[in-house]
Amino acid sequence: MTELVKQNDWPEVTVDEVAADVTVGHVGPMANEYLDFGVPFLRSLSVERFGIREEGLKFISPEFHAKLKKSALAPGDVVIVRTGKPGTCAVIPDWLSDANCSDLVIVRCGPRVRPHFLCYIVNSVAGGHIDSHTVGAVQQHFNVGSARTLSFLLPPLDEQDRILALLRGLDDKIELNRKMNPRRAPMARALFGAGFGYCAPTRPKAEGRAPYLSPDLWPLFPARLDAQGKPEGWAIGTLNDLASLNPESWTARNAPDRVAYVDLANTKWGNIDQVEDYAWADAPSRARRILRAGDTIVGTVRPGNGSFCYVGEDGLTGSTGFAVLRPQNPRDRAFVWCAATAAENIDRLAHLADGGAYPAVKSDAVAATEIIVPSEVVLAAF
Repeated sequence: MTELVKQNDWPEVTVDEVAADVTVGHVGPMANEYLDFGVPFLRSLSVERFGIREEGLKFISPEFHAKLKKSALAPGDVVIVRTGKPGTCAVIPDWLSDANCSDLVIVRCGPRVRPHFLCYIVNSVAGGHIDSHTVGAVQQHFNVGSARTLSFLLPPLDEQDRILALLRGLDDKIELNRKMNPRRAPMARALFGAGFGYCAPTRPKAEGRAPYLSPDLWPLFPARLDAQGKPEGWAIGTLNDLASLNPESWTARNAPDRVAYVDLANTKWGNIDQVEDYAWADAPSRARRILRAGDTIVGTVRPGNGSFCYVGEDGLTGSTGFAVLRPQNPRDRAFVWCAATAAENIDRLAHLADGGAYPAVKSDAVAATEIIVPSEVVLAAF
């Protein structure tokens, strides 16, 4: 089997050497220029890794857009965030056929480099260059001159296309999984409610009603309620019985060089919308919780805002504003997720929260969520 690429054959180039143009977005006051409709106007908040965020997009008039020719954008332009999330990079998509921007470095690629290849370079292997060229004491920024000097190995165009085909295939799979997750979550919640809500299906079984679960599941549930009103043989407990709370944290001694940071603001109702990459020295002080696949994270600050999610991969670092629940048995991952993030439990946490401007609960309150612990055979089936 031949190798996909031979890096020793690739020349080292800078962005300036392969770009047709490198410039910067508009600099100046904008508050009075924004309209409800018009030409899309991108800011640093509009740019995510590999994509443009439609939510919160601003607009300007065609007349003002015409005045800002230097910062006008076209499909295929590579944009790099200067402040806020320095180095975050995306390619302007076809649906932004006419747009403008501020606070972004704009790279118009020449014939030697594919825009999406450069975007992968900036978002993946250019972290050291960006960190060392980020300046400013109060508001750190990455400037256009530093973007010009960013160096990387440049394969031939056919090799770039092969690499992009592989990476885009992986991205498409990730995107498919992301779209499937919102469908799976309601299915899991529906099954959770059908099996454990109001002691179902023990209550209808005790009343002689017809089965509503599949024939392989219905017999697993007790047919009687005990003196406490719960299914016979089941126990009353809390999530502490099934999961460990905040099991791992980074310290100065064990911290990695970089962290992929998840905060409450980017985590909403079961989705992590954005992960921010930081050098450890520059990471927020709250970037301490070690997250692993199978963990459930629940925001403890303003818990009613729904900052919760099931963690699907290793390698992430969460804010200390999350309560991290790690099932002691991998079998119980879905059960812990459903119980911790059930609507009635989020409402309970919201009512428990106090603290004025920043109402919050302690992580212990999340772990103390009361549950009815089913039998081993029912947990395994779920």
